[in-house]
Amino acid sequence: MRNFNPRQVAAAFGSIMRAARTDCGMTQEELAERANLDRTYPSLLERGLRQPTIGRLIGIAYALGLERGALVTRTVAWLRRQVPH
Repeated sequence: MRNFNPRQVAAAFGSIMRAARTDCGMTQEELAERANLDRTYPSLLERGLRQPTIGRLIGIAYALGLERGALVTRTVAWLRRQVPH
């Protein structure tokens, strides 16, 4: 099993979440409202300054119309491509 630096994980997750949100044509404010988050929280996530709890992660995925594990799966795939072994 590979361990990743928490900052790398946060940055990767933020990039993946931003891409999923923009693919849906959704603003950060719309995502926050649909996922029952503070309006500033999506920005913090997308900039890699925070990492969501599992409950928030599920809410974000649902708000984006994704399977619950899709954001995690995409984040891990991104990390594997970016971080040398």
